[in-house]
Amino acid sequence: MSKIPLEIITDIFQQLPVRSLLRFRSLSKPICSLIDDPDFIKLHLNHSITTKSNLSVILKEWDLFTVDFDTLSAAVEVKHHPLYAAGGTEVIGSVNGLVFLRHSERNLAVYNLSTREWKKCFVVEIKPPRRDWIAGYVYYGFGYDSVGDDYKVVRMAQFIREDYGGDGGDGDGVGGLDCEYDVKVYSLKNDKWKKIEDLPIRLRLLSKQFFHVLHRRGYGVFAGHALHWIVPQRRQLGIRDCVLGFDIRDDKFFEIPQPNYESKGMNFQVDIGVLEGNLCVMCNYEHVCVDVWVMREYGLKESWCKMFSVQGIRWISAFMFLRPLIYSKDGGKVLLEVNDEKLVWYDWKNKRAKVVKIRGGPSSYGSEMYAESLHLMSVVSLRDNFLSVGFKLKL
Repeated sequence: MSKIPLEIITDIFQQLPVRSLLRFRSLSKPICSLIDDPDFIKLHLNHSITTKSNLSVILKEWDLFTVDFDTLSAAVEVKHHPLYAAGGTEVIGSVNGLVFLRHSERNLAVYNLSTREWKKCFVVEIKPPRRDWIAGYVYYGFGYDSVGDDYKVVRMAQFIREDYGGDGGDGDGVGGLDCEYDVKVYSLKNDKWKKIEDLPIRLRLLSKQFFHVLHRRGYGVFAGHALHWIVPQRRQLGIRDCVLGFDIRDDKFFEIPQPNYESKGMNFQVDIGVLEGNLCVMCNYEHVCVDVWVMREYGLKESWCKMFSVQGIRWISAFMFLRPLIYSKDGGKVLLEVNDEKLVWYDWKNKRAKVVKIRGGPSSYGSEMYAESLHLMSVVSLRDNFLSVGFKLKL
């Protein structure tokens, strides 16, 4: 092995799955040092994302399942995550091979599905600002701060007056304006929460009855350097949908410029997603047609490009919700999540769709792309400190 140039070993190793690399760490100290090196960890992750290898689709329901992206044939239940014993667990988001798990407001963790390393998050209690106010919906987001080299959780807790009956401002009216939010950001590196001041007035319009519960819209979408939520339209007030961003580098809210949508003579609802690292919006025209736009240069309005439209699929009576996940390796199709119950390969050039048949999975689910990674080893600067700060390793 010592006669093989390091460059060749590195090239071979970057193509291997994480499970194999974890076994190879015991071959020798030089090999172990190579695999644990932060530069190699980034190289391995980038290679997996670029070549679309070592990828899985997470199916999110009461239980968690993963499906290998290369085959998309059989779902495997994730039974060994840190919150498994607590019951139903949600995946809030996935970044660099790490997933943020939530069982309740008191039970949060960051987990690497590949290495089975995890850290349970220190939790600050959600407290209403006054006695006659109660907690409403709690929004979450998970992202990576490339400047501070830190993973962060954003928690936005809504509070409403108790005599409002807990509706949080439903329908298209102004009820949502009479609420307050407590926004905090958790640093995985420092294991601390930070309170965010100077909240935008738009945040008061974030809540709309059932909107963020349906299709997991309450979970922030990470793209560029920010998390994003849809502030739903209020037709009676003449307020359009807004894409509200939160820059996790400097903890500031901002609004994303939207594309010039086509009217098509119909009302439409905007949703957001991420397609291979780029922010995208899905413009749903009365459940009949969905246009998918991608922001090719983050933050630049002129970079919005309408990639494709989905409509006229015989065996889908209505597009209640549609989210693009990833392009096929040949670039000719896109994998879609449709109506929380199907994965569909869609050939947008020929306007053809094919259902992906997955064995053993749940009947209803949300989905999330996941790339295998060694990344949790580099969350803290010294790997030997893991046990002292609450990390546990299970192989």
